Amino acid sequence: MQSALNPNGVTITGTGFYVPTSLLTNLDLAASLDTSDEWISQRTGIRQRYIAEASAETSDLAVMAATDALHRAQLSPEDVDLIVVATSTPDYAFPSTAMLVKQKLGSRAPAFDLSAACSGFVYALSISSDLMKSGAYHNVLVIGADKFSKIMDWQNRNTAVLFGDGAGAVVLQSRPGASSPFSLLGSEERGADTLISPVTGQITMHGREVFKFGVRILESMLTKVMGELELSLEDIALIIPHQANVRIIEHAADKMNIPMDKFFMNIETYGNTSAASIPIALAEAVEQQRIQAGDIVVLAGFGAGLAWGVQVIQLG
Repeated sequence: MQSALNPNGVTITGTGFYVPTSLLTNLDLAASLDTSDEWISQRTGIRQRYIAEASAETSDLAVMAATDALHRAQLSPEDVDLIVVATSTPDYAFPSTAMLVKQKLGSRAPAFDLSAACSGFVYALSISSDLMKSGAYHNVLVIGADKFSKIMDWQNRNTAVLFGDGAGAVVLQSRPGASSPFSLLGSEERGADTLISPVTGQITMHGREVFKFGVRILESMLTKVMGELELSLEDIALIIPHQANVRIIEHAADKMNIPMDKFFMNIETYGNTSAASIPIALAEAVEQQRIQAGDIVVLAGFGAGLAWGVQVIQLG
């Protein structure tokens, strides 16, 4: 394993997450939509999600998660030399949400946004770790944050039942002896119109096509990365996929003969938080001691675009 990953010394030293306090359950949605808790939970695995106040911005969620991650990494905002925010729901067209996060944290670091929808966090990790390998940066704050409630059609049960608000963050640091992260990024030739939100509009989705893409690409990503790195299941502490639908994960696990306990899932509690789903799950896995320093984790994102990305990285 260590020979497969070139040891250039980039590792995760801090994780954090934040979700709003307002809870929206399936029963709450059933009061205004033609749906039920059973219908939602059986098809998606979701039972509840958290919704931000109307006055809260995506940058506010991001700052809370970032503060948590920095605390766990024992760093201050002044120690950070780059901030990358993956989001599909920026506060403004400009400045970037990352610049607002930087200002709210009190950091002087350069900062920029990345838009790749539900794959955004994995894309941001890949770009950040590659920049760190060049030696240009040593302490990088990578955040996935989305407030989908502000672009939601709450009368459309096909989308209203799926999404929640939240943010997750990691601190990447250069560490001698740590394995260099490995990533694969890609997209489909067609399908960019299967999941869309206009700049000032609401989400529309062709759910069946998105589901089929998720099932196929999750299996394909895991097969490819395990083959290229010659990884066995024993080498991997945990697989953390994008939390889109529990049935997607179950299908992939069944096809690859991977035990479900090898996957970390929290979609039941938070719903699909888009770019935030993987870092929220990662931070929770650390809190629950499912993973610890030295462990290798596989992060797999997929979604609108149709884009996908997988990252293999070590915890510091």
